[in-house]
Amino acid sequence: MSFEVNGKAFSQEPRAGQCLRTFLRELGHFGVKKGCDAGDCGACTVLLDGEPVHSCLIPAFRAEGRAVTTIEGLGGDDGTHPMQRAFLDAQGFQCGFCTAGMILTCASLNQAQRTDLGAALKGNICRCTGYRSIEDAILGMTNVEASVEAGAAFGRSLPAPAGPDIVRGKARYTFDTAIDGLLHIKLLRSPHAHARILTIDRSEALRVAGVHAVLTHEDAPSVLMSTARHEKDWMDPEDTRILDDVVRFIGQKVAAVVAETEAAAEEACRRLKVSYEILPALIDPEQAMEPGAPIIHPDRTIANRVADAQRNLVAETHGEFGDVAAALATSAVTYEATFHSHRVQHAALETHGGLAWLDDAGILNVRTSTQVPFLTRRALSDIFQLPMDKVRVFCERVGGGFGGKQEMFVEDILALAALRTGRPVKLELTREEQFIATSTRHPMRVHIKAGADADGKLTALQLDVLSNTGAYGNHAGPVMFQALGESISVYNCPNKRVDGVAVYTNTVPAGAFRGYGLPQTLIAVEATIDELARQLGISPYEMRRRNIVKPGDPMLSPPPSEYHDVLYGSYGLDQCLDLVERGMQADGPHPDLSPEWLIGEGIALAMIDTVPPAGHIADATIALNDDGGFDLTVGTAEFGNGTSTVHLQIAATTLATTVERIRLRQSDTAHGGHDTGAYGSAGTFVAGKATHAAAMQLATELKAAAAGAWLCDVKTCVLDGDAVVSGVRRMPYTELAKLAHDRGRPFAGTGNSTGTPRSVGFNVQGFRVAVNKGTGELRILRSVHAADAGVVANPTQCRGQVEGGVAQALGAALYEEMVIDANGRVINPKFRDYHLPSFADVPRTEVHFAETSDTIGPLGAKSMSESPYNPVAAALGNAIADATGIRFTAPPFKPDRLFPALHEKFGD
Repeated sequence: MSFEVNGKAFSQEPRAGQCLRTFLRELGHFGVKKGCDAGDCGACTVLLDGEPVHSCLIPAFRAEGRAVTTIEGLGGDDGTHPMQRAFLDAQGFQCGFCTAGMILTCASLNQAQRTDLGAALKGNICRCTGYRSIEDAILGMTNVEASVEAGAAFGRSLPAPAGPDIVRGKARYTFDTAIDGLLHIKLLRSPHAHARILTIDRSEALRVAGVHAVLTHEDAPSVLMSTARHEKDWMDPEDTRILDDVVRFIGQKVAAVVAETEAAAEEACRRLKVSYEILPALIDPEQAMEPGAPIIHPDRTIANRVADAQRNLVAETHGEFGDVAAALATSAVTYEATFHSHRVQHAALETHGGLAWLDDAGILNVRTSTQVPFLTRRALSDIFQLPMDKVRVFCERVGGGFGGKQEMFVEDILALAALRTGRPVKLELTREEQFIATSTRHPMRVHIKAGADADGKLTALQLDVLSNTGAYGNHAGPVMFQALGESISVYNCPNKRVDGVAVYTNTVPAGAFRGYGLPQTLIAVEATIDELARQLGISPYEMRRRNIVKPGDPMLSPPPSEYHDVLYGSYGLDQCLDLVERGMQADGPHPDLSPEWLIGEGIALAMIDTVPPAGHIADATIALNDDGGFDLTVGTAEFGNGTSTVHLQIAATTLATTVERIRLRQSDTAHGGHDTGAYGSAGTFVAGKATHAAAMQLATELKAAAAGAWLCDVKTCVLDGDAVVSGVRRMPYTELAKLAHDRGRPFAGTGNSTGTPRSVGFNVQGFRVAVNKGTGELRILRSVHAADAGVVANPTQCRGQVEGGVAQALGAALYEEMVIDANGRVINPKFRDYHLPSFADVPRTEVHFAETSDTIGPLGAKSMSESPYNPVAAALGNAIADATGIRFTAPPFKPDRLFPALHEKFGD
């Protein structure tokens, strides 16, 4: 077979049945990504004789005699194609995992295709950006500043440092490396929702050529743990084992096969013979709490941090301030309803997976797609009883996370296989495994009661929440507590009550997801504020203004919290309401709609604590190099959240230099220090504070060294680009580096942040929608979002985080839904049957930022990656209610869900 890749002739023969994607990756073209293996996402796009194709669908032999272009070869001899340059100028990426395929598709568009980008880009999915910046790239817009003066980086729209490598396909994600002697892991998964494993016959599996090991619960440590990763282990129950003799959901891992090839491992899995004792299964969380219901974790106790295993409750909370019942009885208006939220998949385009090996020093190395490398190292050390310095966990660039990678789903199996075989091993989950065997958003039933007086002041707020945590309790308690917390503590009300339970069922586990419980309860809370306003004849904006907390007000949700470190570092909620109200009043496009279309508007607000309680730790170091530049080392991971850019901006501003002079190392436990992880909006607020502290310390050292050499007052010394300056004297950093050599110690600064005190972020979302009363079709006519992020570290990047959060939340509000049948099986475990937002689905959101400066966050900044998601579904539900006069209480708001109620109200 002869063919050409990026202008170079090849004659390798593919394996029988091999697809072009895996063939090209084996040739070292790692820019060709795996996102779905079904032609649904476009991450594997290449050009075949100049035409974009999904290489996962093309048999490799079809490349015979043809020219293949991957992202690495798109620029030809010049290195950078105009479309690659356009994506850099517009910053048309975040995590970047989809970017290679997206650029190749965009580069192939003709003028006619550019007039309908929705159709032209339907085969390429981006989970991060919300597509606006991708459209900007195609239109040739520039969203970044090429350079800024020394010391002025913070607050400017600087480009992501990894951008050039991302657009050229050189950025390295988890599997973008070649390792000699690599073995492959495949997992046998349970076909039953609840069963006890009686025997596993591995004899036939071990006869498959190339199989090295079959690992079962008999081979794994029996340590109880949680897949959830938090700084404090007590936040999650100990209810999970690496491999267990009881399976509690369809898809749970039963055995791991380690073999020379994936094909051999898969065949061995098929040959494993497992004998099960089928146990009663619980799919409905309401039934799980009933007396006499089967017990899913009968041996777990309070000592395992399980609230009441005999009632299948992993966590619960109850509390009341004032007297809600009495207040409701005397309120001028009241509202009561039950809302339901559904399962949503994170759908990060890079699935969970990793590589593990033992190096010559006997250190277990795990290269993985994770948001929490340091916490994962700690867990592996505990489980396998290894000294911490004998475990290294690191990630390079991570292809999306959204909370789903704040878990340990693969690293434990990787470690077990590497330790047992002594060989490097690989485990990469398929897209189906990502759906059936990782985690989802927690489905919740939320019952709300509320009242207000005749002036629109809230008199009572009561939430009763049932959270379905699935088969295991990872994140069950913290998600429920946050869902009940900020959702009502943002409102002043003298009488509040909460009752919450998180319940085990024999379904795929739920876990951390962007927003962390708040989107589920905000649908109910924000609908209630609107319904009370409607009864009183008050505008939704005014109703909120009369009730929102303001600086000086306590932020309270019962029961009383033991943590009292949440402060008003800055306050911009009033500005956010004003900005959205003005934005919604502005003229927008007026589509030519028939009388069948009903128009309505809705808003919702959200408050979120920046980072979790009980500590979130980050260390940072920065040192002067011989060349006069700096090495900055942080532990936090980059997965499209933009922290790499912000850390460079913080350090450059503090050291009065430019970002180009700073080299960043991150997310590797071998670098020392500690970092709790990139979750809970901690990348800027916590890790950024550590960077700021380290840079401040180094700045002090540099000025002191220069003052000592000049014998002058250190107060006269300032940093200026590449030198310390005092009057007319100037000492270049290169000269200071020589001084460091002379003294035998480099100039360096260290910084630490503990995540306390915490600040609060605010977001307000507004929508104008049109609903067809005859079909249930919904169109979004206008989308406006206002955010209080403190001093915005990078306006282009932060706008992208808001747009991406809104787009992802719209996907969940409009059509994304994991469907589980009566037996507990996920019946749509692939993108083809799970509607992710594509370019044509996402409206362009008008983004505004409040003008505030946070007194707690670094250089006045605070978090914003997570919170834009939170008010979206609630605002959309309010807009639909305004348009139709019908309160829909269970997203997704699909046409077939809307139609029955519309038909009942309006007829044919």
